[in-house]
Amino acid sequence: MRVTYWCEMVWLPPGEVVENVAVIVDGARVAEVRPGVPAPPGAVRLAGLTLPGLANGHSHAFHRALRGHTQTGRGSFWTWREQMYGVAGRLDPDTYLALARAAYAEMALAGITCVAEFHYLHHGPGGVPYDDPNVMSHVLVRAARDAGLRIVLLDTCYLTGGIGNALTGPQVRFGDGDADGWASRAEELALAYEGEEDVEIGAAIHSVRAVPPEQMHVVVDFAHRHSGPLHVHVSEQRAENEACVEAYSATPVQVLHDHGVLGPRSTAVHATHLSDVDVALLGGSTTHVCMCPTTERDLADGIGPARRLFDAGSPITLGSDSQAVVDLLEEARAVELDERLATMERGHWRAADLLNAATAAGHSSMGYPDAGSLVPGAWADLVSVRLDSVRTAGATRATAAESVVFAATAADVYSVVSGGRVIVEDGRHALGDVGALLRDAIARVRA
Repeated sequence: MRVTYWCEMVWLPPGEVVENVAVIVDGARVAEVRPGVPAPPGAVRLAGLTLPGLANGHSHAFHRALRGHTQTGRGSFWTWREQMYGVAGRLDPDTYLALARAAYAEMALAGITCVAEFHYLHHGPGGVPYDDPNVMSHVLVRAARDAGLRIVLLDTCYLTGGIGNALTGPQVRFGDGDADGWASRAEELALAYEGEEDVEIGAAIHSVRAVPPEQMHVVVDFAHRHSGPLHVHVSEQRAENEACVEAYSATPVQVLHDHGVLGPRSTAVHATHLSDVDVALLGGSTTHVCMCPTTERDLADGIGPARRLFDAGSPITLGSDSQAVVDLLEEARAVELDERLATMERGHWRAADLLNAATAAGHSSMGYPDAGSLVPGAWADLVSVRLDSVRTAGATRATAAESVVFAATAADVYSVVSGGRVIVEDGRHALGDVGALLRDAIARVRA
């Protein structure tokens, strides 16, 4: 089915805002892009600035049940983690489906059309596998499809509760015994979605804390065999670095480099506390780096060297991570604004650079290089942002991108087309009242 959208303004490669653009969609793909034309008869009109779909490069869907609860009192990443384990210990396939569906619908309302789910909640209580050992993965795929998103399911290898420590408590739900056990289950998952265009099965090494270096090659081999993305948490906390250096006489980045984890299909998530050698290794291998500024601020992680990494050769992407806020426009501007706080200088990133991180670079890191740009043949993902709200009023063609990146919020997204399917119209998701869905799903998890 061919549909023509006529857009008041569109952000087109390599980063130019163009007025009066007809985007012709055929099925799930963009067929034609015609700049500078009057509205064709019967076209669907999209006001404001239309962007390619946003790519959420790092998500833990079940963390949405933590919002508000973990912001009370004092503490650190490590005390927050105990509350996260509490939620992980209570989820089952039914409650996870409801929670993830609502969380992904919230992402759709924010203009996200593809999510990379860093998934390690594999098994039942006590670590006992379900009858279908991949049922929790299937739940996430169904939830994404219900919400209208493509999903990159990063099946995560999680074997130890710290360097040299066994899994304990709710962590036992994450483990598969060893990397070979993980790979056996992950292979079944990959086979189940072979040929499915809206699902990409990738791999993740949770961290150097959770996967012994001598077992990392199994995860790397799986990613290479399936030509899929490979993600890993890296140097989120100084304590992680200290433990790694004590155990291996090397930083986490150096350990990952020595065991073949880095490369152009790999993504280092957070990468907050890095040495100059770490930056050179990540950049020199063109490993993507996913920044999650809201989570990094919320957990008091620190400010990562995003600009230095980019200049060294690492493409920068963005993620919502813990779902403390779901707003990739906020994540985009935070990369610039946090760097201003760290350096006391302005202007490290252009709006176009930050939009690229939220779109094309993000999709590339997730195994969808044919998404994130409004060009013929690309996925038909169109996200329209109001330029007449109290946050964006006064924007012109010359300032539209800057107004969206530095002032707009997820609340200004009013129309979302994902793979040719309209999933948000006039600010309302096709599933209905997403706030009510979230309220009910979170209440069930926390009961």
